[in-house]
Amino acid sequence: MTRGIDHVEMEKIVSLSKRRGFIFPSSEIYGGLASTWDYGPLGVELKRNVKDSWWRTVVHRRDDVFGLDAAILMHPQVWVSSGHVDGFSDPLVECKRCHKRYREDHLEGSSACPSCGGEFTESRTFNLMLKTFLGPVEDSAHQVWMRPETAQGIFVNFQNVVTSTRRKLPFGIAQIGKAFRNEITAGNFVFRTREFEQMEIEFFVKPGTDEEWHDRWIKDRLKWYTDHGIRSENLRIRPHGDDELAHYAKSCYDIEYNFPWGWAELEGIANRTDFDLRQHQKHSGKELKYFDDELQEHYFPYVIEPSGGADRATLAFLVDSYDEEPGTESQGTRTVLHLHPSIAPVKVAVLPLSRNEKLVPKAREVYQQLLEHFVCQYDDAQSIGRRYRRQDEIGTPLAVTIDFDTVEKDDAVTVRDRDNMQQTRVNIKELIAVVTEKLNS
Repeated sequence: MTRGIDHVEMEKIVSLSKRRGFIFPSSEIYGGLASTWDYGPLGVELKRNVKDSWWRTVVHRRDDVFGLDAAILMHPQVWVSSGHVDGFSDPLVECKRCHKRYREDHLEGSSACPSCGGEFTESRTFNLMLKTFLGPVEDSAHQVWMRPETAQGIFVNFQNVVTSTRRKLPFGIAQIGKAFRNEITAGNFVFRTREFEQMEIEFFVKPGTDEEWHDRWIKDRLKWYTDHGIRSENLRIRPHGDDELAHYAKSCYDIEYNFPWGWAELEGIANRTDFDLRQHQKHSGKELKYFDDELQEHYFPYVIEPSGGADRATLAFLVDSYDEEPGTESQGTRTVLHLHPSIAPVKVAVLPLSRNEKLVPKAREVYQQLLEHFVCQYDDAQSIGRRYRRQDEIGTPLAVTIDFDTVEKDDAVTVRDRDNMQQTRVNIKELIAVVTEKLNS
């Protein structure tokens, strides 16, 4: 498909998101809260579809991955064992003049404050975990952490899953859930926020097979993005250098997307070795080794971890699908989201040609039939051309129009394709089957 524009400005995505109900600034009537966002009526559907598509791919369509939904609040010792209490920090500097704070490694060697030009303080470490308290007393004995990642909930449940599923290696545990990080510098819309959702898998393998599985997961995860509509030229695989590898990782590769501000991480696929299970066994005193029936021995599995952000993925799908196509002088530019049908928030729009008393009852009847099978919108406000444009702008793949021929002649409707704007006449009796085929093609 030929696109009218190759790269969109971030301001257009932010504007469309608010105008059409994808994403709103959080607590906006009180002036907002920095780097927090609320998903509106269309945004919540889009993000839910992204998560559901991920879950179908990595859990439902595989026989070697199981689901989990662990609690956000965990025993404080979990984060001591994982290394987060001592090591989950970023270098922080503060401007002596305006007192704004920055991550030192994000300043690209600059020695002056980008806001006012002032001098920085000496760098110090800043722990990224958010703390809270359980119970009525706020002291260290009642302190817990808001989880900074979902992975540890999987590791502490490893033996529970092995026992309950009786699954042999290799197998994975998948989870979608909220995580919290007290980022020093958040920004770029929903790309870097202090509250976000992770889509994460811990895939447990026999040591020695880890590099093969690592390679397979990198290819599988890259394919998921392209299968759901992201253009391959906007994706790349970047290996981590030795100086940026996490303390637990043998190797790590990022799937990066070419966002309006440049290449940035969508998902990391890491070889975590046996670090986490070994640490939790050491600190908890509980046996977390896997017993291999064939070898008749216990050992710690190695772990391959594909870990992506649901918010980042949603943003990438929005950015990559955005297009502007030149129109006629009367109609102007057509803004369209070429969202893959599987993640589009609305699948079908039902549009009577007008609010004529003959057309509306039939249009409502067709709408109710489609609503049993698809997420639909009914719209009869303003001209049919304006309504097509509204649906194009929110990424609705198909529009069904009811006209006077529908009620007076052929009991058929017109199905319009969002991407090529071609129109097909379809008998109402065949409509469900035709729409299903078009959405799945």
